[in-house]
Amino acid sequence: MKYSPELHLLVLTCFATALMWLPYVAARGKTLGPLSAMGNPGPAFFGVPTWAQRAKAAHANAVENLVVFAPLVLIAAAIGISTPATALASKIYFVARVVHYVVYTAGVPVVRTLAFLAGFGATVTFAVVILRSVM
Repeated sequence: MKYSPELHLLVLTCFATALMWLPYVAARGKTLGPLSAMGNPGPAFFGVPTWAQRAKAAHANAVENLVVFAPLVLIAAAIGISTPATALASKIYFVARVVHYVVYTAGVPVVRTLAFLAGFGATVTFAVVILRSVM
């Protein structure tokens, strides 16, 4: 399997997703103290700022969508697909997921939905390209 632009952007997307927990855990630590932040989340976490709650939800959404997107990129790479459409879809997905996280955390609803849809469109692009290549 060749290291393609799509795989490179997948690595960047995975790394960005892996870092998304930092802001909301830091907010819990600042709000509740380090020992409480390291405990299990529950009703005691009522003092956490709403932006941190949104960041946690945005992170969960990023993971949920990466579970669908990443295998498609890996399948494409495994069968030797790297096209201008898949390269662009990878870029769009990465930017869309970063934008989604930032605007979700900031509480910007319309841009959040548009970013989500852009990422979904990138995922659909990969599925369509793969299915067309095997038919």
